Amino acid sequence: MTIKQASVSLIRADSYERQQLRESLERLLEPLGGMKAFVKVGDRVLLKPNLLTGGRPGKECITRPELVYCVAKLVQEAGGNPFLGDSPAFGSCYGVAKANGYLPLTEELNLPIVEFRGQRYETTNSDFNHLRLCKEAMDADVVINLPKVKSHVQLTLTLGVKNLFGCVPGKMKAWWHMEAGKDANRFGEMLVETARAIAPNLTIIDGIIGHEGNGPSGGEPRFLGILGASADVFALDRALVDILNVDPALVPTVAAQTRLGLISELANIYFPHQRPADLVVTDWKLPEALMPIDFGMPRVIKSTFKHLYIRFIKEPLKVDRQKINSR
Repeated sequence: MTIKQASVSLIRADSYERQQLRESLERLLEPLGGMKAFVKVGDRVLLKPNLLTGGRPGKECITRPELVYCVAKLVQEAGGNPFLGDSPAFGSCYGVAKANGYLPLTEELNLPIVEFRGQRYETTNSDFNHLRLCKEAMDADVVINLPKVKSHVQLTLTLGVKNLFGCVPGKMKAWWHMEAGKDANRFGEMLVETARAIAPNLTIIDGIIGHEGNGPSGGEPRFLGILGASADVFALDRALVDILNVDPALVPTVAAQTRLGLISELANIYFPHQRPADLVVTDWKLPEALMPIDFGMPRVIKSTFKHLYIRFIKEPLKVDRQKINSR
């Protein structure tokens, strides 16, 4: 099989200060054609960050709001209409964004926050043709995937491919953990097929500060000073695995993309700026121990009820109290 060479842009970047970050993003995207290579006038552009949780602000569990802000500005300047969307593990997209300081930036840009809903969508693999993907991602003209570099107690690492699992709405994610998680190979392939179905136009990974150890939320921040971008999410993930000095076979998504004939070798990737060897991290902390991917029925049911409680009872009550107190 002949694999078309993909381009992955990798640079050093050490600041989330808006102007410096914007300059870094412009340099990062320049060899890929800049934002205008991906966004045309009038396009509805989904910005898909990692909005895992509102429970650990400051611990770098999520994509930094400054990165989303700068990307949204570039999209607007290219003539696109960006909106922000995700399906967090617990709570609403709005609630998690608020807890992590997104609202001042989204309000300044008039950037809508959209809650994901599901629709039945047939993926390229018949084994997963009952996977429910969100309508908002499938209907967007452009999808810009904005993952965070993190360790993961079930998948070793969570990068660009895993971030797109957030396009599976609500507690469908937990049910897929139960259905496909009995086999790490099958679960990895499910994540890869999800990424192929969504087919992000551009992935920009937030690696200025990562999250190492017992991620995706139980670890600690780690400065890396890296930004990466590519139109090929699989090529970008493959490059990041080398930067973090992790065996690709230990990452189910990367192992699955190799089995499925997608990007597996650095020789198939063109690096216009720096190469993974220039940015390698020799002491990145992986999880202390890997947990089973399969949540199991009791945990799935408990997780589902907790999600529903937060989304439909706790957060609406909080809003109602705020309205009462403001009168």
